[in-house]
Amino acid sequence: MKLSPIVGCLFMATLLSACQSSEKNATSSGEIHLITLDPGHFHAALVQKNMLDGVDSVVHVYAPDGPDLQLHLDKIQGFNTRGENPTHWKEEVYKGDDFFDKMIKDKSGNVVVMAGNNRLKTDYVQKTVGAGFNVLADKPMVISASEFDKLKESFATAEKNKVLLYDIMTERYEISTMLQRAFSQQAGVFGTLEKGTPENPAVTKESVHHFYKNVSGSILTRPAWFMDVEQQGEGIVDVTTHLVDLVQWECFPEQVIDYQKDIKLNSARRWTTDMSLSQFKAITKQDAFPDYLKKDVVKDSVLRVYSNGEINYQLRGVNAKVSVTWAYKAPEGAGDTHYSIMRGTKANLIIRQGAEQKYKPTLYIESASGNKTLEADVKAALPAIQQEFPGVEVKKIASGWEVVIPEKYKEGHEAHFGRVAQKYLDYLKAGNLPAWEVPNMIAKYYTTTQALELAKKSK
Repeated sequence: MKLSPIVGCLFMATLLSACQSSEKNATSSGEIHLITLDPGHFHAALVQKNMLDGVDSVVHVYAPDGPDLQLHLDKIQGFNTRGENPTHWKEEVYKGDDFFDKMIKDKSGNVVVMAGNNRLKTDYVQKTVGAGFNVLADKPMVISASEFDKLKESFATAEKNKVLLYDIMTERYEISTMLQRAFSQQAGVFGTLEKGTPENPAVTKESVHHFYKNVSGSILTRPAWFMDVEQQGEGIVDVTTHLVDLVQWECFPEQVIDYQKDIKLNSARRWTTDMSLSQFKAITKQDAFPDYLKKDVVKDSVLRVYSNGEINYQLRGVNAKVSVTWAYKAPEGAGDTHYSIMRGTKANLIIRQGAEQKYKPTLYIESASGNKTLEADVKAALPAIQQEFPGVEVKKIASGWEVVIPEKYKEGHEAHFGRVAQKYLDYLKAGNLPAWEVPNMIAKYYTTTQALELAKKSK
């Protein structure tokens, strides 16, 4: 997705003074200059899937030499050489063991993109904002409770240095989720959010992912360390970051969450996905398990990965449950799936993405117990929804109403990275994040890291 030229011009004008105000963060003439730090996840490349107006086409990359770096550069080259709407990025690469110190010393850009091995990410974030760089980081920004305070301090440092630290929350831009949030704000349809119980939460979000997957037209090669939870993080602190974020974003939109007062963990659990050596070879192109994975190998040939997790918790008294499951490969014709329900006093808003929906996320509005006016309520609320999302309709089905979403809104996961980039550039232009974003990022990572600690104790 290409950002608006008008937005780009605004960036160039307004960011000039911001960039010049800090010598550490200054580059030239207000343009955004990207740095990619140690890319090890394909999300680093997806930030550059399309050209971004107001962003220099030269991107400086700092990384150790190796397969992770080459895979990243190959993806960028693929974007540059594709037949339709090719990009024209120029990657200036520094390879060396001192890549991080070299990046800090060179000051060759003003926005650092981080998406890779998570073991050192919290440390990288702290030192990078401390040196006066803006940071756009893939999730998770922290994978253990022991590092949580370091991340919290990094947000304070970013504020002091007048730079923006932000994580890439692509799921906020999935259209069925956006519409679930929009309908939940229509009291005539939804009523008010139930409180629920731990056994029957008011909000449930379940996500199913796959190690073997197709990205940008080819089977994704994953680095071997992706299966090492000491480097990637366990599932309960990785993908659940998105789900916890959505619970906050939908239930209490644009409201500040205080992690010390508003969050109470009920329970948490974790379990493994087992992977054969042949399956491991198919996704990593490596013939054997590396030494650092042997601690997780049983019977000499089965790798056990703690990629699955569930958190049952309360947010301002609302009971919520989030869970992530990783399978090896999706059934034919399927892909990653998402299930979500928000239970209101008048209606339930449910996203399903199974075989019946042809594995496409579909939003349903179903009557809560005793509500006899759903049809009139939905029709009354629809004009307000259409004002924000023109073309959205509803159709009657046996269980209630299905929300009919025009194809123009169904961009796909990869396009959402452009949406996040645009929002981040908007924040850079404004010179700050909304008041709720930083405390809610802190609350989100408190939830995931504390849940991991609880899950480890609950064997």
